[in-house]
Amino acid sequence: MTKKTGIYVHVPFCRSKCYYCDFCSRTRADDEVKALYTQRLCEEIEDVARRIGDDRPIADTVYFGGGTPTLLSPSQFEKILSTIESNFGIENGAEITAETNPKTADGEKLKDMRSVGINRLSIGMQSVHDNELRALGRIHSFADFLKTFSDAREAGFDNVSADLMYGIPEQTKESFSKSIETLASLDPEHISSYSLTIEEGTPFWNRRNSLVLPDEETVGDMYLLMCDILRKFGYEKYEISNFAHKSRESRHNLKYWRREDYLGFGPAAHSFYAGIRFAHSRDIEAYLRGENIIESSDTIVGEEAMDEYVMLGMRLSEGIDTVKFKRLFNADFDERYGRVFKRFSPEYVTAENGFYRFTDKGMLVSNYILSET
Repeated sequence: MTKKTGIYVHVPFCRSKCYYCDFCSRTRADDEVKALYTQRLCEEIEDVARRIGDDRPIADTVYFGGGTPTLLSPSQFEKILSTIESNFGIENGAEITAETNPKTADGEKLKDMRSVGINRLSIGMQSVHDNELRALGRIHSFADFLKTFSDAREAGFDNVSADLMYGIPEQTKESFSKSIETLASLDPEHISSYSLTIEEGTPFWNRRNSLVLPDEETVGDMYLLMCDILRKFGYEKYEISNFAHKSRESRHNLKYWRREDYLGFGPAAHSFYAGIRFAHSRDIEAYLRGENIIESSDTIVGEEAMDEYVMLGMRLSEGIDTVKFKRLFNADFDERYGRVFKRFSPEYVTAENGFYRFTDKGMLVSNYILSET
């Protein structure tokens, strides 16, 4: 059987940095820089394929993340995909996603992207309220999002995800409820929603003592409210922060949580392949010079692999199948982890028919529960 892998392509360019963002990106990227960066990506893809050799896998998912990938041109997307195809192969029916900011892709560009093989969009909406978008440092309005969403449908995208944020400045439970219901009524196939975290080195970090944010209890209420509302709109929560209509889960992101192979290209990109986790340097300038720097590399085996499997798998609504766990690790899940999880049952964890799963409330405190295992 042909091995399969996900491929992540990092595009570290933005029009401007949002106040909360600590991702590896920069705002200076003229046409010459983007052309050079595309070339460096293709060279790295070719080099990695060459080093893997004849046993290289075929890509069944490709994900362009950022930054803002739609600052690349359709022809640059095409060049990168063609390089992946010629060096790894892309499976028929592969999920090929590009993240986009509503201010960076008009209808014509989206049609061109669809024609070169992109078949899934992830649009950064974050809120339907313009005051909240301004507070986050976003460059778009809700009207911009609506235009991009409509253009995506007209361009033939029938698999669209949108992002929401909660716990943000100027937000209330009422305003967040409006954001959820407004987005869900548009019926995207997938919704991701993340709580704001204040990361060191960001503008929000520098203002952390003066920011007025919802308190921890309110943020928890927002999460539970979101779960209830999206369930009523027909969305299934399949991961702590991700909701989808049936069979519209992000196939690429599921690879992360199921510990399946994926290869990352570009600065700051992470990979997990053949049991080894490795990560690139965040140095964009070095990458543009052709320096492909691996900053860390760890082989994950034994108890560490088991703990990682549980930590990632419990993020999913499907939870941990104890029979599968036994087959993979030749270890008894109940003996190793059951005592801790059953302490939090049934309010936070369910343990039924050989499966352990977090409840909605359990997902809110999942980090604490997992730290006890």
